[in-house]
Amino acid sequence: MSKTSKIELSKETREALARALTGYLKDELEVEVTGFDAQFLLDFIVERIGPRFYNQGLQDAQTLFRAKVELIGEAIYELEKPVKPG
Repeated sequence: MSKTSKIELSKETREALARALTGYLKDELEVEVTGFDAQFLLDFIVERIGPRFYNQGLQDAQTLFRAKVELIGEAIYELEKPVKPG
């Protein structure tokens, strides 16, 4: 994902998220947000908040990747054969 690309969601995912958002707002805050209003709120969340979650996911993946590479390096070191002097 380049710095300028948007987070794209499938139609099915957008609809499911809008329904979940509508249900949450109704159940937890007693606020009715449906239809286009729910879609607009979802767009705001995806555009303004989504990148923060995306970036955190990338950072988490980098941390995991580095740890795995270190483990591979250690495993390779353990495969080394001892060298007799002389």
